[in-house]
Amino acid sequence: MTHVANPSQDAGKTSPRRKRVLLKISGESMCRPGGFGIDADELNLIAGEIALAHVPGIDLAVVVGGGNIIRGARLAEQGHIEQATADYMGMLGTVINGLALKEALDRLGHPARVLSALNLTAVAETFVRARAIRHLEKGRIVIFAAGTGNPYFTTDTAAALRATEIGADILLKATKVDGVYDKDPMKHADAKRYDRVTFQEAINQRLKIMDLTALSMCMERKIPVVVFNMKTPGHIAEVVQGRPHGTWVEVGQ
Repeated sequence: MTHVANPSQDAGKTSPRRKRVLLKISGESMCRPGGFGIDADELNLIAGEIALAHVPGIDLAVVVGGGNIIRGARLAEQGHIEQATADYMGMLGTVINGLALKEALDRLGHPARVLSALNLTAVAETFVRARAIRHLEKGRIVIFAAGTGNPYFTTDTAAALRATEIGADILLKATKVDGVYDKDPMKHADAKRYDRVTFQEAINQRLKIMDLTALSMCMERKIPVVVFNMKTPGHIAEVVQGRPHGTWVEVGQ
């Protein structure tokens, strides 16, 4: 596997550009496997891993999912609730997770701010691009909640959108497996893991990395994506530093 170079090296030796990272984590990272809600131990674990990656020279933003609170898409599929309403419910779940993560990071000495795509000023700041960038420049971790603020879009798309808006150098997708496979490794012992794959290959082969909207946005903006196991201690920090974990998804030559 090829070593991943640090994009900030291109900015010169005298005044290196800060490396800006967008980390996408699932809501399930905050509960035990198969569980529901927020488990204090799991919350502290993921917050600690994020804190390890938040070092001088790294601007760190996080997009958090809400599947541990509610799965709007599943409700809509079951026909109980209209999809737009179900999606808004899911967005509110991400706000709950974002607030919990903020408190955990603050306790660890890493100031964080929650910016919501929905107008919820009593509990979070409303997302404004310039405000998000200012928080990052001040060394704060920015937590993006409520997805894109629109129904019919996933939090993966929200991650790609926010990465584009803040000028992220890379998008990290933390998952339950150690990379991208040609089929479900939990069900198939012969599943093949990719070290590197292009966006176009991922789209053509329908690899389960992110939804097509998110993949297309990252491909168009040339934002590489790294898919890796979030539960392995130290992996978030190591991937930020350029260690070759998981699968690197990039624009082809």
